[in-house]
Amino acid sequence: MKADLHIHTKESDGCLSVEEVLSVASQCGLQILAITDHETTSAAEKAQKSAYSFGVQIIPGVELSTVYQGEEVHLLGYYKDIQNDLLQEKLLKIRREKTAITNLMLQKLNQNGIDLEWEEVIKSASQDGAVCKTHIMYALYNRSPKNGRLDWNEVASWFRPGGLAYVPYLGNPYSEAVDFIFNTGGFPVLAHPGLIRNKALVNDMLSYKPIGLEVYYGYWDRRDEKVACFEEILKKSAVLSTGGSDYHGFFSPAGIGQVFVPGKCVTDLKEYLQID
Repeated sequence: MKADLHIHTKESDGCLSVEEVLSVASQCGLQILAITDHETTSAAEKAQKSAYSFGVQIIPGVELSTVYQGEEVHLLGYYKDIQNDLLQEKLLKIRREKTAITNLMLQKLNQNGIDLEWEEVIKSASQDGAVCKTHIMYALYNRSPKNGRLDWNEVASWFRPGGLAYVPYLGNPYSEAVDFIFNTGGFPVLAHPGLIRNKALVNDMLSYKPIGLEVYYGYWDRRDEKVACFEEILKKSAVLSTGGSDYHGFFSPAGIGQVFVPGKCVTDLKEYLQID
């Protein structure tokens, strides 16, 4: 059973449409796909309507930005049913907050000599989705062909703590986000723990409530080492594991279907969500 449980589309900050993602997934021989756009489930809903013709089963999901002890961390929420008013109202609120944060990031870039207009940034954003730092990266890429040769790992560092465009998002506390996913019928999974700066926080967060851990992930560096580390943490501290490419676009270190996800990840997740 070949799966990718962490994919983004143009509905948030990916570079491919829903149909393009499904087409690539089908060509890669994927059988299970989770659409986990940032703060929106619109792509997951569209994918569910089209997936059968591509021979792919969709597990609907969403990725939420949260904050824990001053550090931004991400949660994946996996669902059987995303038709939930409480879920959708909360996602809309967060999208608006994140768009405001992105505007502040752009202002910091301008102050550091990087001339970029808001109108350029929103060109690649979905009409109903949040505008986020990835849309700034798309705008930089689109400026001219030479920008295709930028070091995207370096550009991404601009938006991390200490980076020249970093603005923290503090609007969605981790514990509240975990509770919210559970309360709206979903299952929370701590996303890409290898990207968390303070690794001691991982066990702290997993001890709050029984949740999942994204063990298998397309890290830029030391991928095998990090996966092995979180496989050990999984044994003691998490209910189940997931994995995926976290594919966004040209700057992603792993393409759709290029991260090995053990079949047990899929069966455990589907069993928890009671998905056939």
